[in-house]
Amino acid sequence: MPLVAHNDLPTFSRLANEGHTILSKKRATRQDIRELHIGLLNMMPDAALSATENQFISLVGNCNQIAQFYVYPFTLPELARGQDAKKHIKEHYFSFEYLQKQGLDAMIVTGANIQQPHLTEEPFWKPLTKVMQWAQLNVASTLCSCLATHAIVKQLYDIDRLPLKQKRWGVYSHRSILPNHPIMRNINTRFDVPHSRHNEITKQQLEASGLTVLAESETAGVHMAVSPDQIRAVYFQGHPEYDFNSLLKEYKREVNRFKNNEINEVPPFPENYFSESARKIANSYINELIKSREGNEELMEFPEEELKVTVDNTWGDTGKAIFNNWLGLVYSLTSHDRLKQYMDGVDPENPLDTIK
Repeated sequence: MPLVAHNDLPTFSRLANEGHTILSKKRATRQDIRELHIGLLNMMPDAALSATENQFISLVGNCNQIAQFYVYPFTLPELARGQDAKKHIKEHYFSFEYLQKQGLDAMIVTGANIQQPHLTEEPFWKPLTKVMQWAQLNVASTLCSCLATHAIVKQLYDIDRLPLKQKRWGVYSHRSILPNHPIMRNINTRFDVPHSRHNEITKQQLEASGLTVLAESETAGVHMAVSPDQIRAVYFQGHPEYDFNSLLKEYKREVNRFKNNEINEVPPFPENYFSESARKIANSYINELIKSREGNEELMEFPEEELKVTVDNTWGDTGKAIFNNWLGLVYSLTSHDRLKQYMDGVDPENPLDTIK
């Protein structure tokens, strides 16, 4: 069922141009179809703000449940922003206070840039805690992405993420551990997911705190886990929302850092992402880049367009199916007063204690 363009967020126009069904608010009110209201807490930095909106709202819009989806992007005022991002947020985003009054059925929390040695010292820590305290009592399910997963399992279970020896970066094969779990139904037992992170939460840490791991990789570790009640929180360490060229753009940023002498070593390729032809194109550019740096010659432009036609998306369909299953559970849980019954199991004095 369609997304509802209930404000003038540019993402709705972009998705319509890509072929998504987008209803105007006027058209939506004429249809006798249930609504689901979903908050999108976007903590990503300015350069990725709009792309992240597009990725997650697109996944919601691909759901085939019988519902109209209202997605409400919001962010945390404590995050540092440039003028353009501030303008975008002021014009198109909602305040958390407004969403508290209106109510939400589900919530998505994105990753964020890290600035401090410890998560508890980040500017988003306290306001994110406030959001999660409210969500524990008022939202059927929260889906957490990458850094948000690390922050929220620290808040809820005091699990400390572990630093990796080197960045886990690329596309990795995963195995579904519980294929009959409602979120994993009709999902391939083997599927790809991109990862991009310097830290991890292990399967042992999650299971020791009562969480259920749904999918993992022999190389990349845990991708998906759920809270002990199986639905209140869904945790991703990978990035099923990534576009086909998200890792390419990230690689370009790293190469440009090398080009500008911000790092001393040539960045590695994202694992299992570049084809042999892509590697040849990238290696040729790197070799010419090194020569131009040594000879003080004019620096070449990164061959993004050449590389773009060589990379593939091997994870998108699985990501859509998992989102479809998740929103189907939210749809079911918010029907016939089941949410109230479910929430009755939460101690209002300790809202961060999930149901065991």
